[in-house]
Amino acid sequence: MSEQLKFIVEQLNREPFKKNFNLITFDSLEPMQLLQTLNDALAEIDPKQAIDIREEMPEQTAKRMFTLLGMLKYKPPGGMSEVFRQGLVIGSKPVVHPILHWLLQRIPELKKRAYLARFLVKLEVPAEFLQDDVIAETFHQYEELVGGFKNIHKECEQLKSSGFSTAEIRRDIVAMEEEKDQLIKRVERLKKRVEAVSNHQRMLELARQLRVEKEREESLAHQKQEQKNQLFQAEQRLQRCQIQLRDLQQAAADEKPESLMKRLEEDIKFNSYMVSEKLPRELENTRKVVKYLQKVASEPALGQAELRELEDKVSPETNTEINHLIEKKMMRNDPMDDKLSLFRQQAAIIVRKKETKVEELQEAREELAAVERELNMKSSQAQERGGAKLIRGDEFKRYVAKMRGKSSTYKKKRQEIAELKVEYGVLQRTEEILRERHTAGQQQLESLEAQRGISGYSDTQEELERVSAIKSELDEMKGRTLDDMSEMVKKLNSVIAEKKSALSPLIKDLRALRQEHAVKFEQKKAQYDTCAAGLESNRSKLEQEVRMLREETAQEESRYHHINCMREITESQMERAADQSKINQSMDIQEHCVTVGLQVLRQQVKQVRENQEPNMRQMKMWKDLETLLECKKQCYLKAQSQAPIGHIIQDVGKDMLVL
Repeated sequence: MSEQLKFIVEQLNREPFKKNFNLITFDSLEPMQLLQTLNDALAEIDPKQAIDIREEMPEQTAKRMFTLLGMLKYKPPGGMSEVFRQGLVIGSKPVVHPILHWLLQRIPELKKRAYLARFLVKLEVPAEFLQDDVIAETFHQYEELVGGFKNIHKECEQLKSSGFSTAEIRRDIVAMEEEKDQLIKRVERLKKRVEAVSNHQRMLELARQLRVEKEREESLAHQKQEQKNQLFQAEQRLQRCQIQLRDLQQAAADEKPESLMKRLEEDIKFNSYMVSEKLPRELENTRKVVKYLQKVASEPALGQAELRELEDKVSPETNTEINHLIEKKMMRNDPMDDKLSLFRQQAAIIVRKKETKVEELQEAREELAAVERELNMKSSQAQERGGAKLIRGDEFKRYVAKMRGKSSTYKKKRQEIAELKVEYGVLQRTEEILRERHTAGQQQLESLEAQRGISGYSDTQEELERVSAIKSELDEMKGRTLDDMSEMVKKLNSVIAEKKSALSPLIKDLRALRQEHAVKFEQKKAQYDTCAAGLESNRSKLEQEVRMLREETAQEESRYHHINCMREITESQMERAADQSKINQSMDIQEHCVTVGLQVLRQQVKQVRENQEPNMRQMKMWKDLETLLECKKQCYLKAQSQAPIGHIIQDVGKDMLVL
């Protein structure tokens, strides 16, 4: 542990922290100061963490640190346990010291990891949101950008690791300086030769004009070629547009008004259903989900103990309420509702089938549109590459017969290609054998050179040949620009002479003024040095006093914020206790309501049991009456079916049968 503390203190006293700690002062830091030191180390890795934790809630600070440590792949000695989380929240030394030791050991590596995590940690998008085309396309573009960033970062790292050495760069600079000296000497020699020729200025001017005209001719030829390419592309676009116009005209000529009207009616029905039923329902469901998620996001984060306490409270209340609702439903059960439930189920099944069919139709339309787009793209590509339009009927048969002939030719060519591949393999093997022999010969040559004391002779000879070739190319190039360089040198010499002649009187005046003011300058400088030394000593004393006062102020502020945080925590606990008492009172009221309901139910059951026998007797009497009426009905029907024996006399209020 002492070695760990020594390492932490040593690293914190260096750049960029400069904490001026020793083992005693670091070990005596308060939890809030220790957390601030940890936050400073994290801010060095990720600049977004550079905040004052006194201006932040402890839960937010702990959550932010947990997130960053997880992203940096920190593994605590005992795992991400509750003890580790609680220790990080309160700033415990056994928890914070190992984190600081781990961070300070690998700051460059963690900086790189934090930088990459900003771009490589993917956003988690729910699957139901990806069903939206716009969101899915945006997420696809986001994944492509992440992949592009990975490739670019790899290339950047490779370029950093494959840099030239300083020795090679120095050698190149020395070689270039030598070539520069040689070129200067050559230019001087050529100048002496050219000056002997009559009208050499005129000849140089004509050569310059000739070179300018040649460059202009090349640029004009390049512009002409570009315009030809643009004209060819415009003609191809015109041909594609004409073909599409002809296809659309043929499709419109083949269609009838009845089929067009029928198709339009189907589209109108489908779109009206989508607008009036499906899309509003989906929009409402999406709004509910968003509202629920916003509600969840707005609530404060709960710990494991609070969640367990809420579950213990909710489970008994929910079970009693569910049982109460089931009893109510059983009591209010209506036979007519049971009959209607069948129709409701059938209607729900029909609605679900309709929705599935609509979704299938929409998917089929999207697939059809995608296939049509692909077909148009393929046809346009075929036309751009010199292909003809789509063929049908007899033309297709002739095309098939032609393709069969080409297929036989293709098989022959493929056989020839296979033979060539075999021969290529043999040649490749021969090449490998020759390379091995060349390598062996090269090694033998190097060994002989080493024996003779001239190692590196062949490499040096090749390098000299390459340098001589490059030098000859540079000589040719610089020979072409000789006239420009000579003209430039003359202009520079003339300008320098003019500037010298213009500045010579000013330089004389400046020398006289400098001699006059030199003595005064020395006196003023001595006075300034003495005054500055006194002010510097006073400033150092004042700075020391200010530093001590700032340290005292920082300690008092930290103590004040700590006390304020403890006060807020105590107030929140008191509010939670008050809420708990209110919840207990509401639970007592609900228990009283449940007991009253149970008493009412017991009375109803008692009444049902008391009235059971009279009700059964009355039901039996009604059944006997129903049997008697049915018997009378049968007798009456039987009497009507037989021959009439007498006649019936009907009077007011009575009927008589006379035989």
